[in-house]
Amino acid sequence: MTGLDTSVILRLLIGEPVDQARHAREFLDTLFESGEQAVVSDLVVTEAYFALQHHYQVPKAEALAALALLLHSGEILGNGAAPAVLKLKNLASAKPGFVDRLIHAAYSQDGGAMATFEKKSRRLENVRVL
Repeated sequence: MTGLDTSVILRLLIGEPVDQARHAREFLDTLFESGEQAVVSDLVVTEAYFALQHHYQVPKAEALAALALLLHSGEILGNGAAPAVLKLKNLASAKPGFVDRLIHAAYSQDGGAMATFEKKSRRLENVRVL
């Protein structure tokens, strides 16, 4: 297993700088051919989500779609809650949004509840709005 950093994920998604994007693609192909699994954490997915929007001006819906495609392609395994959360319908306009749902899912996977001041989070299970 090899965990991919946000910089690698962004090169794969954006394609720039071209030489780094090509190198990232070749590295991923080499991993795949050798039978090694490429993995990405929820923290990397979250960081990539914000970078796509704020540094590359990718609209929220497109950023979410690109991340979902990447994690559901079979080449890269999401080792947290992101793959499941990215399957939710209308996620770009959902309230609570992607990151809040990702945080909630992580706590839920561990059997815990979540405390928040975000009133829209009442829609989720095991949430205490303070």
